[in-house]
Amino acid sequence: MGAGTEPPGPAPSSVYLDYNATTPLAPEVAQALGEAACQAWGNPSSAHPAGRKAKELIAGARESLARMVGGRPEDVIFTSGGTEANNMVIHTALRHFRESKGQDGATPHIVTSSVEHDSIRLPLEQLVKESFAEATFVPVSPRSGQAEVDDVLAAVRPTTCLVSIMLANNETGVIMPVSKLSQHIHVLNQKRVAEGLPRILVHTDAAQMIGKGRVDVQELGVDYLTIVGHKFYGPRIGALYVHGPGTTTPLHPMLFGGGQERSFRPGTENTPMIAGLGKAAELVSRNWEAYEAHMRDVRDYLEARLEASFGKQRLHFNSKFMGSKRLCNTCNFSILGPGLQDPCVCAAGRRVLAHCKTLLASVGAACHSEKGDRPSSILLSCGIPYEVAQNALRLSVGRDTTRADVDLVVQDLVQAVAQLGEDGAS
Repeated sequence: MGAGTEPPGPAPSSVYLDYNATTPLAPEVAQALGEAACQAWGNPSSAHPAGRKAKELIAGARESLARMVGGRPEDVIFTSGGTEANNMVIHTALRHFRESKGQDGATPHIVTSSVEHDSIRLPLEQLVKESFAEATFVPVSPRSGQAEVDDVLAAVRPTTCLVSIMLANNETGVIMPVSKLSQHIHVLNQKRVAEGLPRILVHTDAAQMIGKGRVDVQELGVDYLTIVGHKFYGPRIGALYVHGPGTTTPLHPMLFGGGQERSFRPGTENTPMIAGLGKAAELVSRNWEAYEAHMRDVRDYLEARLEASFGKQRLHFNSKFMGSKRLCNTCNFSILGPGLQDPCVCAAGRRVLAHCKTLLASVGAACHSEKGDRPSSILLSCGIPYEVAQNALRLSVGRDTTRADVDLVVQDLVQAVAQLGEDGAS
C-alpha cells in the first residue's frame, strides 16, 4: 500500500426497499438450489439413478407450484421467466385463433390494460406494427387505478381471442378485478360459442401478487397465470399455469426440441433452479398469510412516518385509490415542495434517491422515454398529474424489513430533501 493511503472503511449501511423489482434468495431456497446442483446433476431424461433423482426433484417442485396457486401439477409448465411465459400465452392465443373455424382472413384482437408489464405491452405493439394482430390497451380508471371490468368488456370484439390483465400492478400495487372479469368472460364465451365466434382466453400475470396475498386459480377463473420466481424469494426462472394444457386450454410451443415439459417448452431442464423455485413455492404456501400481515404492518408504519415527517401538504400517495385494494408491501408517493417542483427539471424522484445515503429504491418500473427522464407512464395512465408523477418514489418492503429500517429510511429521505432544498435556494 502506497504512502499516504488508508484501507477503505466499512461500507455505509443501506436499507433495501425495492422488493417489487427483485428479492434475494430465501436461505432455504439457496440451500435447495445448491443441494440440487451438487446432488441432482443428472439429465432428467436419463433412465439411470442420477437422471431419476433429477426427475423426481422436478416433479416435486411442480407439485409445490401447483399447490401454491391451487392448480394441478400437470397444469404447470416451467419457463425461463415471466417474459417467456407471457409471450407464450400471446403466441398461443394468436395461433388458436388462426386455427379456429370461420376465422379465415380475420385479424385476431387482444385486450389488455394500459399499465401492463413490458413483456405484455411490447410484444403486442410489435404484433400490431407487423399487422399480425390488433390490440386494445384499456385505460385504467383514475378513480380506482384499475382496469374496470365494464371497460374491458366494452373493448371486446368478435375477433377478440385473448384478454390479459395483470393481477397486481408493480408500481401502484393496485389489485385488478381479475376474478370478476373472468366470470363475465365465461358467460360471454357461452354466447360466443352459440354464435360461432372464437373463445376468449383469459390470462393474468401474477408476478407481483404471489407471496404477498392469496392466489388461487380456481377463484380467479383464468386459463393462464404467470409465475415469476425472483419476485417471491426464488431463483430467476418462472412457470406458466395452464388450465389443462393442450386439452381444456390451448398451449402452443414457441420452441421445438427434445420434448421436455411435454414438448410445450423443450430444452434440458435447469434442475437446480427448478428445485429452488419449488422450495420458494413451499415457503409461500406455508407462510403467505404471515408474510402479508408483516409487510402490511411495516408498509403502513412507513406511510405514517412519511406523513409525520413531511406533512400531508407535501406528500401525495400515488398508490391509494378509493375502493381499490393494493399489495401489502407497496408505497408509491411523491414529496412536493422547495427544490422539487422546478418545471424545467424532470425526474425529481431520481434526484431524491441520488441524495440518499441509506435507501436503495427506485422511482418505478416504467420510466420510458428517449431522454429517460419522463415520469412513470404507469402513474400518468392512472391520472397522477405530471408534476406529481415526476417526483414519485416506489418503496416496496420485504419479509425481513423492520420498523427500525423504516425509521432509517425516513431520516435519509428528510436529509436528502433538505439538501435538494438548499441546492435549489443557492
